[in-house]
Amino acid sequence: MASRPAHPQPANRLPKVAVSIPGPLRGCCNGAAELAVPAADLHAVLAQLERLHPALHRSICDETGALRRHINLFVNLNHMRDRQGLDTPLAAGEIVTIMTAVSGG
Repeated sequence: MASRPAHPQPANRLPKVAVSIPGPLRGCCNGAAELAVPAADLHAVLAQLERLHPALHRSICDETGALRRHINLFVNLNHMRDRQGLDTPLAAGEIVTIMTAVSGG
């Protein structure tokens, strides 16, 4: 895992990324389909969601802060596991998509 910077950048200097919220989780963030958050990587996205929308964070992360098994994160069209996991760096304008697992028969 990549090391975290000792002094994170101030939020006003971080790139703004769009976070796409799936329909079933929109009730956790006042019905928003998309949120704009300042974040340098996926760890920072989760930290921002925990701060701004704690109910959404609890829906996608467990009590230890780890991503829940049924949740997938994509940066643009790439699954985070195909990049650098939660250490995946983000640039301004990128889209982070939260995707919940779909099951049924």
